[in-house]
Amino acid sequence: MTDKVNPQIVIGDRQVGLDHDPLVIAEIGINHNGSLEVAKKMAKTAIEAGVDVVKHQTHIVEDEMSPEADKEKIGYIGKSIYQLMEECALSKEDEYELMNFVHDLGGIFLSTPFSRAAADRLMNFDVPAFKIGSGECNNYPLLEHIAGFNKPVILSTGMNNLESVKKAVDIFNANEVDCAILHTTNIYPTPPNLVRLGALEEVKNTFPDHVVGLSDHTTTNHACFGAVALGASILERHYTDDMSRQGPDIINSMDPKSARELVEGSKILKLERGGTKGPIDEEKPVIDFAYASVVTISNIKAGEAFTRENLWVKRPGTGPIFAEDYKSLLGKKAANDIEIDKHLQLSDIEN
Repeated sequence: MTDKVNPQIVIGDRQVGLDHDPLVIAEIGINHNGSLEVAKKMAKTAIEAGVDVVKHQTHIVEDEMSPEADKEKIGYIGKSIYQLMEECALSKEDEYELMNFVHDLGGIFLSTPFSRAAADRLMNFDVPAFKIGSGECNNYPLLEHIAGFNKPVILSTGMNNLESVKKAVDIFNANEVDCAILHTTNIYPTPPNLVRLGALEEVKNTFPDHVVGLSDHTTTNHACFGAVALGASILERHYTDDMSRQGPDIINSMDPKSARELVEGSKILKLERGGTKGPIDEEKPVIDFAYASVVTISNIKAGEAFTRENLWVKRPGTGPIFAEDYKSLLGKKAANDIEIDKHLQLSDIEN
């Protein structure tokens, strides 16, 4: 997969890492409300917007939850998690059709399994990788089951500290499974002050041999752009084809326009990050007129000392001696007569 200097991971036929454009994932999730037709519309517009991956959520409710889950209401939705997933889950046949639809459009289909049966279904579909949700980051029995498939994994890590993330990553490392790690905040939507891009840097520094990224739940692309600048190679946002639709994650979703801007902007940010401080060759034309050179400001006789009254600095920067060396010349003597307004030459300085 990787080396510690430049980790990479392959998702389908897509290389992912710092040398490549960020992998953009449009998570339609359960925004389709259980409609295959709507899911296809979302997938089609996402791929047309330029995203690499359409991501689904695979819910097999009876294997995912006990009846107790029906007592747990989701505050911002007003339904139990059990009821919501029963309403939104696609059947095996519909999900398989959705996957093939995405493939036919040239996209990569991924899904998040929320249970062992869901993981088995996706393995039977021969998905190229598994996306692990934040809620499953510390579900170590499920992670061990998925690791046994030897497929690459993209691991979201919201609601977990570095210690619990490390336990998850160790499972995949032990099974020699390539694993990318996404920082996440699981608030829907996430206010900007709780995005915590510093946590992304912690993840990157703690796991230097893994590709990192951001799974974002804000309402704009700003966090993703900031993440790319800090080294993110994977960007995930929820997606809808129409912001007027009703759904649990519509409020923090991107639409086709926003998705297109994310794809285009992340490519630009990838080009802009990195580098070291110092002048570059391409700046030479500007250096020539913007820098200042050491220039005589009066006629100077041979043997006369250079002072602030006869020597100063002026544009352009095409002389042999730049302004940064001006002070070192003061007190030295002229080797020959020098006319006013001439760039000082090295040969003009007495040894």
